[in-house]
Amino acid sequence: MVEVAVLVSGSGSNLQALIDAAKAPDYPANIALVISNRPGVKALERAAQADIPHLVIDHKAFDSREAFEAVLHDTLRAHEIDLICLAGFMRVLTGGFVAKWPKRILNIHPSLLPAFKGLHVQQQALDAGVEKSGCTVHYVTEGLDDGPVLGQRQVPVLEGDNVETLSARILREEHILYPQVLREIAKALKSRS
Repeated sequence: MVEVAVLVSGSGSNLQALIDAAKAPDYPANIALVISNRPGVKALERAAQADIPHLVIDHKAFDSREAFEAVLHDTLRAHEIDLICLAGFMRVLTGGFVAKWPKRILNIHPSLLPAFKGLHVQQQALDAGVEKSGCTVHYVTEGLDDGPVLGQRQVPVLEGDNVETLSARILREEHILYPQVLREIAKALKSRS
């Protein structure tokens, strides 16, 4: 079984999609740990309801990004984590941290990368007048939203769409895509071990 930590900062709807998928007896990944960089978020409640170990490592308690990431890294190692899934984790990880977890960090992003990196991507898509948007799961590398693409799902951008309507349509696809990609990556990791 591939042991997965999910890093969160908010409501945790993608976390919930991963938890639900991992309940299947043939699912090759176990959601073993949930870490939030913010206390009191709904994602921690979701972890508690699923009896998944969860904790807060508040980035504001550290003098530097590196100090925060050192504790994060040590915590992941102590829990024998194989793979990290970022699910609404609103921190950019440094190259030093990413280098310790090569091809072991997945992220879901609400655009069809390489288009519309960073924040406010639905507004970027609407401003650009694109006919389709969607979501991407990719490996995390040093560059922001720049790692190799592992999977994508598309949605149409409809006349009259605003950030909320487009975001909601993309989020539904995220909840399908992320568990699918995690399944494939976990299967590949299991076959190599």
